Amino acid sequence: MQLIRRTVAVTVTAATAAGALLLSACGGDSGGQTAADEKQTLTVWGMGEEGKHLQELGEEFGKKYPNIDVKVTPVGWDVVHQKLVSAVAAGELPDMAQMGSTMVGEFTSLDALEPVDTKTFRKADFFPAAWAGNVTDGTAYGVPWYVDTRVLYYRTDLAAEAGVGKAPANWREQRALAAAYKDKAGTEWGTYHQPSGIGAWQTWLPFLYSAGGKLLDKDGEPALDSPESVRALSEYAHYYDKGLSTKSSPPGYDVVKDFASGKAPMFVSGPWMVNNIQDQHPGLKGKWKAAPLPADKTSTSFVGGSSLVTFADSGHKAAAKKFTEYLTSPAEQADWYGMARSLPAVEAAWDEPELTRAEGLDVFEKQLRTSEPVPALSKWEEFAAKIDEAVARVAQKGEDPAKTAAWLQKATESLVD
Repeated sequence: MQLIRRTVAVTVTAATAAGALLLSACGGDSGGQTAADEKQTLTVWGMGEEGKHLQELGEEFGKKYPNIDVKVTPVGWDVVHQKLVSAVAAGELPDMAQMGSTMVGEFTSLDALEPVDTKTFRKADFFPAAWAGNVTDGTAYGVPWYVDTRVLYYRTDLAAEAGVGKAPANWREQRALAAAYKDKAGTEWGTYHQPSGIGAWQTWLPFLYSAGGKLLDKDGEPALDSPESVRALSEYAHYYDKGLSTKSSPPGYDVVKDFASGKAPMFVSGPWMVNNIQDQHPGLKGKWKAAPLPADKTSTSFVGGSSLVTFADSGHKAAAKKFTEYLTSPAEQADWYGMARSLPAVEAAWDEPELTRAEGLDVFEKQLRTSEPVPALSKWEEFAAKIDEAVARVAQKGEDPAKTAAWLQKATESLVD
């Protein structure tokens, strides 16, 4: 999903323009379809570094299906949203694409995506939350490709100095460890929780889910003034009220640097941080661990990642289905982990040797099984920006959590379908 890496916000004007032109651009059926066994070129957009690797997989796929020539265009995460909106409006979409999970709802609402063939791709084969994040009104529009989730990273050596010998299992223990880091181990902060800016919602959302809260209620309306939401905002605010987390969040902030120095000995983030820590600070080996998120009612994170989508106006839907099948087979999912260190969305892939031999993945598999989806909203970027602002209100301005929750509820009511 590349939630942290994407910075381009959705604009209502661009989305409206795309929607206005969509009937002529997509139209649901572009005419004749090319059969999977015919000679053809399948055009694919891949995002970020994954896009570069995806061409390699396309070449391997071509050895099995020599009649399908896969052409991958890498697109940067910072420009992909606007590029997709423009392509929808101009009727110049590729046949299929890798799409960040929080983007699927928007392009579903524009009628740009082909519904998933659920006879070929079965919900039961994927982590439930990963599948659910692609569903709108009971119909899936993306096939989960890889997943990520958030876990707790903490310095074990500094915890030992502070007299703590295990990972915090609940919110009370997490508070206590943060205080012990600062008071007994002499760290500047007890933890790092993002206090503001794009993506702050990613650190706060696990608090909401663990408290038993939801972003939306059963009727699809915001549920952000619930007691659980107030509790999650209150817990988040505690770390700033007690001086346990910095209130500043400069652009390009690198938490790994402060984690290595001991300045911020604990933080919440995704699986890519394992390699970042190992590669950038090999001297930390044996001095840190990743653990499941501390629980309130539950230990619950959210699922991100990327899905594979086929566009409604593609003339090569059969070939796109074949390539999607190939990319989501357990063996290829495991190979993709070896290539890109992206976690498989297909549960059976976790039994492949590439995954079973990998050190430290058990914590992510455990967290994925209790994680919840991010709803597929057409205005997700705007919705997320309001949560970011709510986080800043309690973290930086010291606003009362109940007041912030009431504001957040009203601010998001117009952003759901």
